[in-house]
Amino acid sequence: MAGKKSGVNTRLVHGAGFDDPYRSANVPIYQTSTFYFDSAEHGARCFDGTDKGYIYTRIGNPTINALEQTVALLEGGFGATGTGSGMGAVTTIYMALLGQGMHMISSDAVYGPSRGVMEDHFSRFGVESTYIDTSDTEKILKAIKPNTKVLYVETPANPTMNISDLEACSKIAKDHNLYLVVDNTFCSPYLQNPIAYGADIVFHSMTKFINGHADIVGGMIVAKTEELHKRIRTMMVNMGCNLDPHQSYMVLRGLKTLGIRIDRAQKNAMKVAEYLEKHPKVEWVKYPGLKSHPQYELGKKQMRGPGTMISFGLKGGFKAGQILMDNVNLALLAVSLGGVESLIQHPASMTHSKISKEKKDLAGITDGLVRYSVGIEDVEDIINDLDFALSKV
Repeated sequence: MAGKKSGVNTRLVHGAGFDDPYRSANVPIYQTSTFYFDSAEHGARCFDGTDKGYIYTRIGNPTINALEQTVALLEGGFGATGTGSGMGAVTTIYMALLGQGMHMISSDAVYGPSRGVMEDHFSRFGVESTYIDTSDTEKILKAIKPNTKVLYVETPANPTMNISDLEACSKIAKDHNLYLVVDNTFCSPYLQNPIAYGADIVFHSMTKFINGHADIVGGMIVAKTEELHKRIRTMMVNMGCNLDPHQSYMVLRGLKTLGIRIDRAQKNAMKVAEYLEKHPKVEWVKYPGLKSHPQYELGKKQMRGPGTMISFGLKGGFKAGQILMDNVNLALLAVSLGGVESLIQHPASMTHSKISKEKKDLAGITDGLVRYSVGIEDVEDIINDLDFALSKV
């Protein structure tokens, strides 16, 4: 069992502790839908909360709970709630914090479906939203309305890699009585802890770095306070978007190597970014580890490392992006990120293809933008793969 004062890798390996009567070295998979009671009285105590016994896996499960406690420990929150996907986490947060007539401010380059579900569905129920560059605090202040309730920040932003000042965002949220919600997927708890800078809620698509092996889909919401944790958990239970015990076991296994994986991939990413910055067919590179990044100093302040995600722009625009995608061999042409394998994608023709050009331009998603999730392969092979693909552009 690791405590709050333990080093991050110790917390990753040992988690928050698990009381197993058989002394299993790993958290067992409690693959069950329901749990039985000793008596009617015991059942009543479980339902009214005086007994912490389990009732039904949608409400709670030992395997899921072990993962929730570990991620809460890593993020420094009161408690965590697992969901069946990253979008399950997003939707649970929206449902718990927003209602008819309320307004949300969000990063403009946010994960596409996070914006899509708000604009296409929550808007039908009277929820308003405004999308801005949250790395500019003046734009945040100008966007606040009397009915604003949530400031939703993704940092670094997907896929532009803009970095928002978490301390400044927290102050604005506190001054205007807003909830600060931070998507910490790109960093994971290993590189960034937004609650330490004042965030109210932090969430992850655990499909990415936390699991790290491209074999599960899951989300996790960490709340700063008991009140927020109860609100989030109640909403998840009512919506029925809980994690599965087997998924949770897989994530617990992947989580143990999070630090090792990120350290290795991050080292690779720095070399890849330096290579791209010198390439004649590359117009620009955005990577927090490069001094050319607009928020380089801010990144050093609030992140423990620059991460493994790189965005770069090709001089040939849309067509160049497509050609590059069709000529990589080592990097997998796929959405998602944060795994041991390198992944590459061209947002303009893939994830953001259905978003209007006007909205893409406002968010900084240019036709030639390419997003690269650097893996743990030999860096020479990663660079050789890019070099070959770029020669075809």
